[in-house]
Amino acid sequence: MTTNENRPIALPLMRKPSRVEPAFVPPGSAPASGPLVDSFGRVADDLRVSVTDRCNFRCTYCMPAEGLDWLPKEQILTFEEIEALVRVFVGLGVRSIKITGGEPTVRTDLPQLVAKLRAVDPALEISMTTNGYLLDRLAGPLAEAGLDRVTVSCDSLQRHRFAEMTRRDGFDRVMAGMEAAHRAGLTPIKINCVVIAGMNEDEPVEFAGFARRTGHIVRFIEYMPLDAEQSWERAKVVPSERIVEAIDAVYPLVPEGNEGEPASGYRFADGAPGGVGMISSVTEPFCDTCNRLRLTAEGQFRVCLFALDATDLRGPLRAGAPTEELEMRIRAAVWAKWSGHRINHADFVRPDKSMSMIGG
Repeated sequence: MTTNENRPIALPLMRKPSRVEPAFVPPGSAPASGPLVDSFGRVADDLRVSVTDRCNFRCTYCMPAEGLDWLPKEQILTFEEIEALVRVFVGLGVRSIKITGGEPTVRTDLPQLVAKLRAVDPALEISMTTNGYLLDRLAGPLAEAGLDRVTVSCDSLQRHRFAEMTRRDGFDRVMAGMEAAHRAGLTPIKINCVVIAGMNEDEPVEFAGFARRTGHIVRFIEYMPLDAEQSWERAKVVPSERIVEAIDAVYPLVPEGNEGEPASGYRFADGAPGGVGMISSVTEPFCDTCNRLRLTAEGQFRVCLFALDATDLRGPLRAGAPTEELEMRIRAAVWAKWSGHRINHADFVRPDKSMSMIGG
């Protein structure tokens, strides 16, 4: 039993924004050179690339049990088109690529895409967010193709609850997938856990113990209004502060720096391996330091997860637009990025697409 005597105190982390002083440009115009900067001085260097809107799970907080109307194949970017657009983004200063979906591993021949992206720039950080169900057979080929690490979504360590939340009996396969990823060197493995009141809010301490046993990093994500059925309720949001307090009472925590990360990270005070993180998108938005961009599976460029509009890149690319035109479109969209989402404001408007259609 851990006592509170002489134990470290978990303090909130200060976020250091990634900012530059943008070169002088006329009001309303994006800089024609330099990093991808918006009008608030935030530099965007992290790109989420969705490769499909399809998923082999039906998570209750994401999509209906019957699934969604999937995009037809001809609307989905080909691997060659994704590679071409990533080259443009890398030329504009993007240094980190995360492959997402839907569920990216359901896309046929995914290691081929990873190899193409690795060839764009050997120094790129290339990772993937997955539900882990197919990782037991794909982890090795993905690592050989050049993938650096994986983040696995897992919302419960209880088999029956896992099945209830995903509408799939896949717990053992996901655990096997994590083990395969570890053997393949796709580390550090991060686990994303969406915490929802009335579902799994009693599991964070159990997940912290899992992190200590495996050396993985578990990140707890506040429930966000991005479900396809639009059943999100503010009352179901479990504040990250409460999760930190619950874990800290059993496994004392020490704050870590989180440069370039949306999660407030903590290590275990007793030196145990692994760690935990909090992504407080609702109660403590990190919009003022956001460096993320998103490319959807059908080639729509979104500068915010909650953006209400997008910039079409597929159309110009397929029409043979020169690199300069694509760069101009990207720079203009980033420059026009708003100061942040308005979840905590009365005038908040949900995006018309769910998380699986946007890309995590």
